[in-house]
Amino acid sequence: MPSVTSDRLRNIVLLSHSGAGKTILSEALLYAAGVTNRMGTVEDGTTVSDYEAEEARRQSSVQVSILPCPWRDSKINIIDTPGYADFRGEVVSGIRVADAALIVVAAPAGVEVGTQQMWQMSDDLGLPRMIFISKMDRENADFQRAMQSLTDRFGRHCVALNVPVGAEAGFSGIVNVLDTTADVPDSVKDAVASAREALTEAIAETDDDLTLKYLEGESLTADELAQGLRRGIASGAIVPVLVGASPSGIGTKELLDAIVDHMPSPGDRPPVAATTPSGEVELPCDPNGPLGALVFKTTADPFVGKLSYFRVYSGTFKSDSQAWNTTAGEAERVGQIFEVTGKSQEGTSELVAGDIGAVSKLTSVLTGHTLADRETPLTLKGLEFPNAVYNMAIYPKSKADVDKMSASLARIAEEDPSLMVSREPDTLEMLLGGLGDTHVEVAVEKMKRKFGVELQLETPKVPYKETIAVPTRVEYRHKKQSGGHGQFGHVWLELEPQARGAGFEFAQSVVGGAVPREYIPSVQKGVTRALEGGVVAGFPIVDLKATLVDGSYHSVDSSGMSFEIAGGHALIKGIQQATPVLLEPVMRVSVTVPEEYTGDVMGDLNSKRGRIQGMTPQEHGMTLIEAEVPQAEMMRYATELRSQTQGLGSFGMEFDHYDQVPQHLVPAIVEAMREKEEARA
Repeated sequence: MPSVTSDRLRNIVLLSHSGAGKTILSEALLYAAGVTNRMGTVEDGTTVSDYEAEEARRQSSVQVSILPCPWRDSKINIIDTPGYADFRGEVVSGIRVADAALIVVAAPAGVEVGTQQMWQMSDDLGLPRMIFISKMDRENADFQRAMQSLTDRFGRHCVALNVPVGAEAGFSGIVNVLDTTADVPDSVKDAVASAREALTEAIAETDDDLTLKYLEGESLTADELAQGLRRGIASGAIVPVLVGASPSGIGTKELLDAIVDHMPSPGDRPPVAATTPSGEVELPCDPNGPLGALVFKTTADPFVGKLSYFRVYSGTFKSDSQAWNTTAGEAERVGQIFEVTGKSQEGTSELVAGDIGAVSKLTSVLTGHTLADRETPLTLKGLEFPNAVYNMAIYPKSKADVDKMSASLARIAEEDPSLMVSREPDTLEMLLGGLGDTHVEVAVEKMKRKFGVELQLETPKVPYKETIAVPTRVEYRHKKQSGGHGQFGHVWLELEPQARGAGFEFAQSVVGGAVPREYIPSVQKGVTRALEGGVVAGFPIVDLKATLVDGSYHSVDSSGMSFEIAGGHALIKGIQQATPVLLEPVMRVSVTVPEEYTGDVMGDLNSKRGRIQGMTPQEHGMTLIEAEVPQAEMMRYATELRSQTQGLGSFGMEFDHYDQVPQHLVPAIVEAMREKEEARA
């Protein structure tokens, strides 16, 4: 693709609720621009943007794709993102490097949950927006109803730039509201006139002089309308609405025209903040400025190795050059720079400020890192990914997978920073965390395909612990004779429960040398070792104090080992008679939901043995519910909350404390643990 100047670039991120038609729209735009000679389909898995095997199999996007589209001497970098909530981390990557958002709304459905969330994400970043009402050729498509849902939800500044001719099977074309020379069918003349009036009024409100002219009944010129529209979109005062049907191509060329004519170039956007050794500076989009490029995505490409996707915010990024990774503090040799179209890479000599591309085999570079000139080191703000809220335990399927597992997990987490790999110290399980069950499953599928490692997913073990409920005093005598020196160790222990979280404490109050001083550390060692497995279900023992108070020894048969054995057996015996109890981790949970779902969510948390700690009203009609809930009840909460709140709820949780498991639940927990261990044996 011929190189373009920064003012001829448009970086547009496609956002929508899952299934609204982003991917097929991007396919239609590429076809209209002549990038492809035929349109692929989601059903056949032949679209340019959904090129991963997992996407073809699921018929749904799972990652962000870059699709450069030449149009009228401009280059539109279309950034296609997944609509499904499990892949919100990919949306974070795509929306971060965009200059404007194109929000796709399906005509039959109108505004959906994902539409609202994408709108809010765009709003938080101050991105100019345009809306495309898709699927006008589908059953139940209703343009006016879709427009009403937009204005009801987002406000009157959503104004039609196109009006459709017909609907459903009768959808045959569109009319540009600003084109006063267009041939308007009689059936839509009133709708076009009404839309033109609304759009003109919205444009007039962007400028005091235009407002005065409009109120005085004068007509605005074509230039005034065009400039006012562009100004209103840039400020967020106007959100133009276009319409079409991607499979037939109706509305796609008009959409490309609107993007070039009305959406901002990188230079139209405010300068980005960058940190330098001397402080924070503003970095304008200047091809002649210092190099500043942000890596927003990393993939493991089977042909070119690690591929780092970047956006150039300042300067010109050239092939066969040197760059400085300011985030890691390491030099990088830059080989061939690529323009990327889906999975295809085409070499280019350079990319100017505002453009998007990729480079392979950078050793120190990760997602969120900044590439700059060593002489002018500057660091751009990184990316903030959502925290993992859904964890699964992962095990290798065979011995051959054991060696590959750690490296593969590290590489998949590098490719997708919204995944989290950790080891649970108490259960020793390796955990893979993500934003939902589909997110984790797709990660495992990718690792099998890309790295040749097969992993199986299991519900994680809950790191239960055990303790005692009452004090006790216990005696244990270890005596063994087998010819020659025997073994003898005799101890008395006092056990008493401690406060939750206090841990274990060992003390001694032996008098008169009943247990010689040199054997006391052996008793402590035996007691400490016995803490590893309790008597209820074999979980670690915590929160108790063991005091060695008495005992006896044999001048010949006693040894450190004898007293170590005696100490361990004494502890287990004492726990058995001190009313042993099972403890479970309790999480502090923060759930944010729309007000209308508050009652249902609180009722559900109560049913999970949760204790509601408080409710706090938030912005945009949301409520923050804080609660303490046992971890065992929260294993699938990400999926459950999404179902309860139609995808509008979100939550976070962290460990808070341990608490006693109700006695009536203990037998079922013990049996489940036994069955799981037998299955893994």
